Amino acid sequence: MSCRVVVGAQWGDEGKGKIVDLLSQDADVVARYQGGPNAGHTVCFGDRTFVLHLIPSGILRPRTLCYIGNGVVIDAAALREERDSLVKQGISVEGRLFVSGSAHVILPDHRVQERQSEGGEAPIGTTGRGIGPAYTDKAGRVGLRVADLLDAEIRVERIRRLRERTLLLVGQNAPVEPLDQVLARCEADAEMLRPITVNVSREIAAAVAGGKRILLEGAQGTHLDLDHGTYPYITSSSCVAGGACTGVGIGPTHVTDVIGVAKAYATRVGNGPFPSELKGELAAKIREEGNEYGATTGRPRRCGWFDVVAIRHAVRVNGLTQLVITKLDILDALPEVQAVTAYNIRGARVTELPESLAELNAAEPVCERFQGWQAPTSRARQWDDLPREARRYLDRLEELAGVSIRLVSVGSGRDENVQRQPHSRPAQVASR
Repeated sequence: MSCRVVVGAQWGDEGKGKIVDLLSQDADVVARYQGGPNAGHTVCFGDRTFVLHLIPSGILRPRTLCYIGNGVVIDAAALREERDSLVKQGISVEGRLFVSGSAHVILPDHRVQERQSEGGEAPIGTTGRGIGPAYTDKAGRVGLRVADLLDAEIRVERIRRLRERTLLLVGQNAPVEPLDQVLARCEADAEMLRPITVNVSREIAAAVAGGKRILLEGAQGTHLDLDHGTYPYITSSSCVAGGACTGVGIGPTHVTDVIGVAKAYATRVGNGPFPSELKGELAAKIREEGNEYGATTGRPRRCGWFDVVAIRHAVRVNGLTQLVITKLDILDALPEVQAVTAYNIRGARVTELPESLAELNAAEPVCERFQGWQAPTSRARQWDDLPREARRYLDRLEELAGVSIRLVSVGSGRDENVQRQPHSRPAQVASR
């Protein structure tokens, strides 16, 4: 039995979809443990591209069972559209895709509420899909779970109460969908979800007991985590490895490996502190080369250098056992590459991620410079195939992060990867 967790080690958009798809070839079960349709996992093979928002990336492997865990918030319409799109592209989901009865449901009123909150003086920069209000209702013990959606009496009562809260929040003249239409749509959603609703906790526990190989897939990234991210510019769920256990309903003793995914540079979508952010021509060049636009929203991503301070935070709070670096090829043409190794905050050198938003906003990056390799890496498949300067850059990142880099992605295709054999773990870099 193995139970591996895949987490984003930055601000999301690290390429987890491709990595989960790659690891799924050796998995019997893949389960998504948090987030909602605000995620966008892109997987490419051959001339085909799949963008998955709710369904685990393992669905592209024909013998893999896929579960959407209780930690996810589900938009039934988005799930139906995504499922139907896969079927049209020849991907069978019948008997392979299941949803937790304890997962909460996103309703139209949640999107109305989110638009209201984002129209204030300090917008977070959400995707506007109702994720935050759905999680708010969950924490407030007034949410609608999938199991409740299947019960007509509970469904109607919860939806009516949600409408009352929405009108109190945004006003009696709010642009809301007529209640009878919402109720009719939810009835249809219930019938769509009924045959695929299961107790995911029991299913995963049975897989563990049966010696199956399990992969738990996260969305977003460590620095968007509700507790450990750059609060309040975060998402509304637990993105870190600990959230994998609560998000599918298993104990932490079952986890055997925690794999962090990070780009060879860094990106962030929406507002919030981003100490390594680049401006001007270089940022635009990386954005265009890396196609750094949201798979869900199309919004341009902010681009910056690889931030070791942020990565070391991710290593600690997730207990990372290995690191995967993606999009190394995007840096191929640069004459010089940099990595942020510390922050200068009001004259003090800081090597640990501050909890204070004010300190993060004041942080100025302290960078280490590397000679660029200015050679293509996309055909590399072994470590020694990489240019010497690229290997030096990766070796230094590994040393600074304190965790082994075992895989490097050098393109969007399934086979465009460099495998690295296990070696002695680098020494942890001491805080100063």
